[in-house]
Amino acid sequence: MTHEGARVVITAGGAGIGACLARRFAEQGAQVAYCDVNLGEVPEGMLGVAADVTDEAQMAAFFARVEETMGGVDVLCANAGIGGPAAGIADMSLGDWRATLSANLDGAFLATRWAAPLMAAQGAGSIMLTSSTSGLWGVPTRAPYVVAKWGVLGLMKTLAMELGPAGVRVNAVAPGAVEGPRMERVLAKEAAAKGCSVEDVRALYAEGTSLRTWVTAEDIADMVLFVTSDAGKRISGQTLAVDGHTERMT
Repeated sequence: MTHEGARVVITAGGAGIGACLARRFAEQGAQVAYCDVNLGEVPEGMLGVAADVTDEAQMAAFFARVEETMGGVDVLCANAGIGGPAAGIADMSLGDWRATLSANLDGAFLATRWAAPLMAAQGAGSIMLTSSTSGLWGVPTRAPYVVAKWGVLGLMKTLAMELGPAGVRVNAVAPGAVEGPRMERVLAKEAAAKGCSVEDVRALYAEGTSLRTWVTAEDIADMVLFVTSDAGKRISGQTLAVDGHTERMT
């Protein structure tokens, strides 16, 4: 399992799962380019571009930089997304609904729209979309996020069929509850919506899995690196959950 010399593009690569992916691919010898709305300090040897994945012009400019710098794309990790609000449907604003769908779905669409032709032209490539276990289950008070992550899986299945004849594989990783600042914000929102403590919600997430566990960004990276490597060369059109086996959602 190696990515020596591979040209890897990651959306939302500045923090969390995306930053972990960028580091791990680079450690395997890949060329790494990523975009993020909050770029921060770009690690040496990587291409980092400030870009909003929901803005078509900014994504076009990002991929133009990628083409100019790398000459193509071998692996795309369309990882960008937001957790969105936690509220009952009657209390959900249309603005929050649209913003959540846009970040998770429009972002995946625009990234794959630009990367797919590059991969098809070279007759090979691997695309990994980031969904969620929420894309496999309904979650009370999280409607826009759930809908968006189900949509990501529909996009993955369709693109696997569309791009497969050109030698391009498309899969999705479905993380469970991932340790980190982003999930801490989600816990706070859910606790407020349900009228309970953050620790109560945290425990429910773990208790809803067979392994009684949360997962880490490193766990997600392990799966992504395997599937996008030659070791996963016959894997396409699959949703790969890394979640300790979810039995129920909170």
